[in-house]
Amino acid sequence: MSNSEISRSWLLVNAMRDELFDPAAKSRADEIILDVEDAVDPKFKPEALQKVIGWLSKNGNSAWVRINDYTTDFWRHDLDGLKGIPGLKGVMLAKTETASQITETYAALGSTLPVIALVESALGIEDAREIASAKGAFRLAFGSGDYRRDTGTSADDLAMAYPRSRLVVASRIGNLPGPIDGPTVGSNHSVLKEKSELAVALGMTGKLCLDTDQLTVINEIICPTVADVTWAHDFITDFEARGRVIRDGSDLPRLGRAEKIMKLAKAFNIAPR
Repeated sequence: MSNSEISRSWLLVNAMRDELFDPAAKSRADEIILDVEDAVDPKFKPEALQKVIGWLSKNGNSAWVRINDYTTDFWRHDLDGLKGIPGLKGVMLAKTETASQITETYAALGSTLPVIALVESALGIEDAREIASAKGAFRLAFGSGDYRRDTGTSADDLAMAYPRSRLVVASRIGNLPGPIDGPTVGSNHSVLKEKSELAVALGMTGKLCLDTDQLTVINEIICPTVADVTWAHDFITDFEARGRVIRDGSDLPRLGRAEKIMKLAKAFNIAPR
Protein backbone atom coordinates (compact mmCIF):
# COMPACT_ATOMS: atom_id res chain seq x y z
CA MET A 1 0.00 0.00 0.00
CA SER A 2 1.19 3.52 -0.77
CA ASN A 3 0.84 6.71 1.23
CA SER A 4 -2.87 7.51 1.11
CA GLU A 5 -2.21 11.10 0.07
CA ILE A 6 -0.85 9.92 -3.27
CA SER A 7 -2.72 6.63 -3.65
CA ARG A 8 -3.96 6.11 -7.20
CA SER A 9 -6.33 3.11 -7.13
CA TRP A 10 -9.11 2.87 -4.56
CA LEU A 11 -10.86 -0.49 -4.74
CA LEU A 12 -14.43 -0.64 -3.43
CA VAL A 13 -15.35 -4.00 -1.90
CA ASN A 14 -18.89 -5.04 -0.97
CA ALA A 15 -18.87 -5.42 2.82
CA MET A 16 -21.22 -8.41 2.65
CA ARG A 17 -18.63 -10.30 0.58
CA ASP A 18 -16.08 -10.88 3.33
CA GLU A 19 -14.50 -13.67 1.28
CA LEU A 20 -13.21 -10.88 -1.00
CA PHE A 21 -11.48 -8.90 1.75
CA ASP A 22 -8.22 -10.87 1.82
CA PRO A 23 -7.84 -11.06 -1.99
CA ALA A 24 -8.51 -7.30 -2.21
CA ALA A 25 -5.85 -6.59 0.42
CA LYS A 26 -3.35 -8.69 -1.56
CA SER A 27 -4.25 -7.08 -4.90
CA ARG A 28 -2.52 -4.25 -6.74
CA ALA A 29 -4.88 -1.69 -5.18
CA ASP A 30 -3.11 1.17 -3.45
CA GLU A 31 -6.09 1.32 -1.06
CA ILE A 32 -9.16 -0.80 -0.38
CA ILE A 33 -12.50 0.58 0.80
CA LEU A 34 -14.92 -1.82 2.47
CA ASP A 35 -18.33 -0.55 1.42
CA VAL A 36 -21.26 -0.66 3.88
CA GLU A 37 -23.23 1.97 1.95
CA ASP A 38 -24.64 1.60 -1.57
CA ALA A 39 -23.28 -1.91 -2.04
CA VAL A 40 -25.39 -3.30 0.83
CA ASP A 41 -29.15 -3.69 1.12
CA PRO A 42 -30.45 -1.74 4.16
CA LYS A 43 -31.63 -4.87 5.97
CA PHE A 44 -28.13 -6.35 5.77
CA LYS A 45 -26.16 -3.24 6.82
CA PRO A 46 -25.72 -4.22 10.50
CA GLU A 47 -24.41 -7.64 9.42
CA ALA A 48 -22.09 -6.07 6.85
CA LEU A 49 -20.66 -3.71 9.47
CA GLN A 50 -19.92 -6.64 11.77
CA LYS A 51 -18.08 -8.41 8.95
CA VAL A 52 -15.96 -5.29 8.45
CA ILE A 53 -15.26 -4.87 12.16
CA GLY A 54 -14.31 -8.53 12.48
CA TRP A 55 -11.86 -8.41 9.58
CA LEU A 56 -10.29 -5.09 10.62
CA SER A 57 -9.79 -6.40 14.15
CA LYS A 58 -7.49 -9.18 12.93
CA ASN A 59 -3.77 -8.50 13.20
CA GLY A 60 -2.31 -6.85 10.13
CA ASN A 61 -5.58 -6.09 8.35
CA SER A 62 -6.27 -2.49 7.41
CA ALA A 63 -8.65 -0.64 5.10
CA TRP A 64 -10.85 2.38 4.64
CA VAL A 65 -14.61 2.03 5.11
CA ARG A 66 -17.29 3.80 3.08
CA ILE A 67 -19.92 4.63 5.68
CA ASN A 68 -23.53 5.65 5.20
CA ASP A 69 -24.42 9.27 4.69
CA TYR A 70 -24.97 11.73 7.51
CA THR A 71 -28.73 12.00 6.98
CA THR A 72 -29.36 8.31 7.72
CA ASP A 73 -29.68 6.45 11.02
CA PHE A 74 -26.89 4.15 9.81
CA TRP A 75 -24.31 6.98 9.98
CA ARG A 76 -24.10 7.03 13.77
CA HIS A 77 -24.34 3.24 13.97
CA ASP A 78 -21.39 2.90 11.57
CA LEU A 79 -19.24 5.35 13.51
CA ASP A 80 -20.06 3.84 16.91
CA GLY A 81 -19.10 0.42 15.60
CA LEU A 82 -15.89 1.51 13.91
CA LYS A 83 -14.48 3.87 16.52
CA GLY A 84 -11.33 2.43 18.04
CA ILE A 85 -11.02 -0.49 15.62
CA PRO A 86 -7.24 -0.93 15.12
CA GLY A 87 -7.22 -1.62 11.37
CA LEU A 88 -9.38 1.33 10.34
CA LYS A 89 -7.36 3.75 8.20
CA GLY A 90 -10.19 6.28 7.87
CA VAL A 91 -13.67 6.59 6.46
CA MET A 92 -15.21 7.72 3.21
CA LEU A 93 -18.39 9.65 3.97
CA ALA A 94 -21.03 8.95 1.33
CA LYS A 95 -23.11 11.78 -0.15
CA THR A 96 -21.23 14.59 1.58
CA GLU A 97 -22.97 17.92 1.08
CA THR A 98 -21.71 20.23 3.84
CA ALA A 99 -18.52 20.94 5.74
CA SER A 100 -20.27 20.26 9.05
CA GLN A 101 -20.95 16.67 8.00
CA ILE A 102 -17.19 16.15 7.70
CA THR A 103 -16.32 17.83 11.00
CA GLU A 104 -19.00 15.88 12.88
CA THR A 105 -17.85 12.60 11.35
CA TYR A 106 -14.24 13.41 12.23
CA ALA A 107 -15.22 14.26 15.82
CA ALA A 108 -17.33 11.11 16.16
CA LEU A 109 -14.27 9.02 15.22
CA GLY A 110 -12.28 10.67 17.99
CA SER A 111 -10.63 13.38 15.85
CA THR A 112 -7.78 11.05 14.97
CA LEU A 113 -8.75 9.42 11.67
CA PRO A 114 -9.07 11.13 8.27
CA VAL A 115 -12.33 11.53 6.38
CA ILE A 116 -12.66 11.34 2.60
CA ALA A 117 -15.61 13.39 1.40
CA LEU A 118 -17.46 11.53 -1.34
CA VAL A 119 -19.27 14.32 -3.21
CA GLU A 120 -22.24 13.03 -5.17
CA SER A 121 -24.74 15.87 -5.71
CA ALA A 122 -25.16 19.35 -7.12
CA LEU A 123 -25.14 20.82 -3.61
CA GLY A 124 -21.98 18.95 -2.69
CA ILE A 125 -20.19 20.15 -5.82
CA GLU A 126 -21.20 23.77 -5.23
CA ASP A 127 -20.05 23.59 -1.58
CA ALA A 128 -16.86 21.68 -2.40
CA ARG A 129 -14.59 24.53 -1.33
CA GLU A 130 -16.08 24.60 2.18
CA ILE A 131 -16.03 20.79 2.37
CA ALA A 132 -12.35 20.68 1.39
CA SER A 133 -11.51 23.20 4.12
CA ALA A 134 -13.41 21.34 6.85
CA LYS A 135 -11.51 20.02 9.84
CA GLY A 136 -10.78 16.34 9.29
CA ALA A 137 -11.14 16.44 5.49
CA PHE A 138 -8.40 14.32 3.89
CA ARG A 139 -9.30 14.09 0.20
CA LEU A 140 -12.33 14.73 -1.97
CA ALA A 141 -13.80 11.97 -4.13
CA PHE A 142 -16.33 12.17 -6.94
CA GLY A 143 -19.49 10.07 -6.80
CA SER A 144 -20.06 10.46 -10.51
CA GLY A 145 -22.99 8.07 -10.87
CA ASP A 146 -25.12 9.66 -8.16
CA TYR A 147 -24.14 13.12 -9.42
CA ARG A 148 -25.51 12.26 -12.85
CA ARG A 149 -28.72 10.98 -11.28
CA ASP A 150 -29.07 14.12 -9.19
CA THR A 151 -28.47 16.55 -12.04
CA GLY A 152 -29.59 14.68 -15.15
CA THR A 153 -26.11 15.15 -16.61
CA SER A 154 -24.90 12.70 -19.22
CA ALA A 155 -21.65 10.78 -18.88
CA ASP A 156 -20.19 12.89 -21.70
CA ASP A 157 -16.68 14.12 -20.90
CA LEU A 158 -17.57 17.77 -21.51
CA ALA A 159 -20.67 17.58 -19.31
CA MET A 160 -18.68 16.01 -16.48
CA ALA A 161 -15.68 18.36 -16.73
CA TYR A 162 -17.25 21.03 -14.51
CA PRO A 163 -17.81 18.92 -11.37
CA ARG A 164 -14.41 17.26 -11.72
CA SER A 165 -12.65 20.61 -12.16
CA ARG A 166 -14.55 22.09 -9.23
CA LEU A 167 -13.29 19.29 -6.98
CA VAL A 168 -9.74 19.88 -8.24
CA VAL A 169 -9.90 23.62 -7.51
CA ALA A 170 -11.55 23.06 -4.11
CA SER A 171 -8.85 20.55 -3.16
CA ARG A 172 -6.13 23.06 -4.01
CA ILE A 173 -7.81 25.82 -1.99
CA GLY A 174 -8.28 23.44 0.94
CA ASN A 175 -4.63 22.36 0.68
CA LEU A 176 -5.66 18.75 0.09
CA PRO A 177 -4.12 16.21 -2.29
CA GLY A 178 -5.76 15.93 -5.70
CA PRO A 179 -9.25 14.42 -5.69
CA ILE A 180 -10.24 10.84 -6.45
CA ASP A 181 -12.30 10.33 -9.60
CA GLY A 182 -15.41 8.17 -9.74
CA PRO A 183 -15.33 4.62 -11.10
CA THR A 184 -15.53 3.63 -14.74
CA VAL A 185 -18.06 0.83 -15.14
CA GLY A 186 -17.23 -2.02 -17.50
CA SER A 187 -14.31 -4.21 -18.47
CA ASN A 188 -13.12 -2.34 -21.57
CA HIS A 189 -9.53 -1.36 -20.78
CA SER A 190 -9.25 1.13 -23.63
CA VAL A 191 -12.24 3.05 -22.24
CA LEU A 192 -10.81 2.88 -18.72
CA LYS A 193 -7.46 4.14 -20.00
CA GLU A 194 -9.14 7.06 -21.78
CA LYS A 195 -11.22 8.00 -18.71
CA SER A 196 -8.18 7.75 -16.44
CA GLU A 197 -6.14 9.96 -18.76
CA LEU A 198 -8.95 12.52 -18.74
CA ALA A 199 -9.03 12.52 -14.93
CA VAL A 200 -5.27 13.13 -14.82
CA ALA A 201 -5.54 15.91 -17.40
CA LEU A 202 -8.11 17.66 -15.21
CA GLY A 203 -5.88 17.40 -12.13
CA MET A 204 -7.32 14.37 -10.34
CA THR A 205 -4.80 12.05 -8.73
CA GLY A 206 -6.76 8.91 -7.89
CA LYS A 207 -9.65 6.81 -9.11
CA LEU A 208 -12.27 4.59 -7.52
CA CYS A 209 -12.64 1.15 -9.06
CA LEU A 210 -15.01 -1.77 -8.72
CA ASP A 211 -12.92 -4.65 -10.03
CA THR A 212 -9.36 -5.85 -9.46
CA ASP A 213 -9.04 -6.23 -13.22
CA GLN A 214 -8.99 -2.41 -13.51
CA LEU A 215 -6.12 -1.84 -11.10
CA THR A 216 -3.18 -2.26 -13.47
CA VAL A 217 -4.57 0.28 -15.93
CA ILE A 218 -5.37 2.86 -13.26
CA ASN A 219 -2.00 2.51 -11.55
CA GLU A 220 -0.18 2.87 -14.85
CA ILE A 221 -2.08 5.94 -16.05
CA ILE A 222 -2.28 7.86 -12.76
CA CYS A 223 1.46 7.80 -12.38
CA PRO A 224 4.46 9.67 -13.80
CA THR A 225 5.81 8.14 -17.00
CA VAL A 226 9.45 7.11 -17.31
CA ALA A 227 9.88 10.12 -19.60
CA ASP A 228 8.46 12.41 -16.90
CA VAL A 229 10.78 10.95 -14.29
CA THR A 230 13.80 11.23 -16.57
CA TRP A 231 13.05 14.89 -17.26
CA ALA A 232 12.55 15.63 -13.54
CA HIS A 233 15.75 13.81 -12.57
CA ASP A 234 17.78 15.64 -15.22
CA PHE A 235 16.32 19.03 -14.31
CA ILE A 236 17.03 18.64 -10.59
CA THR A 237 20.54 17.30 -11.29
CA ASP A 238 21.30 20.32 -13.49
CA PHE A 239 19.72 22.73 -11.00
CA GLU A 240 21.88 21.36 -8.17
CA ALA A 241 25.01 21.39 -10.36
CA ARG A 242 24.67 25.12 -10.98
CA GLY A 243 24.28 25.88 -7.28
CA ARG A 244 20.49 26.18 -7.39
CA VAL A 245 20.81 29.54 -9.14
CA ILE A 246 17.55 30.86 -10.62
CA ARG A 247 18.08 31.81 -14.26
CA ASP A 248 14.59 32.96 -15.24
CA GLY A 249 10.95 32.96 -14.18
CA SER A 250 10.35 29.42 -15.39
CA ASP A 251 12.88 27.77 -13.08
CA LEU A 252 10.86 27.73 -9.86
CA PRO A 253 7.64 26.36 -11.44
CA ARG A 254 9.67 23.68 -13.22
CA LEU A 255 11.52 22.85 -10.00
CA GLY A 256 8.21 22.44 -8.18
CA ARG A 257 6.92 20.12 -10.89
CA ALA A 258 10.16 18.13 -10.95
CA GLU A 259 10.17 17.66 -7.17
CA LYS A 260 6.56 16.49 -7.21
CA ILE A 261 7.32 13.98 -9.97
CA MET A 262 10.35 12.62 -8.14
CA LYS A 263 8.34 12.20 -4.93
CA LEU A 264 5.82 10.08 -6.82
CA ALA A 265 8.58 8.23 -8.67
CA LYS A 266 10.17 7.24 -5.38
CA ALA A 267 6.83 6.12 -3.93
CA PHE A 268 5.93 4.04 -6.97
CA ASN A 269 9.47 2.81 -7.72
CA ILE A 270 9.83 4.43 -11.16
CA ALA A 271 13.44 4.92 -12.24
CA PRO A 272 14.67 7.45 -14.84
CA ARG A 273 16.20 6.15 -18.03
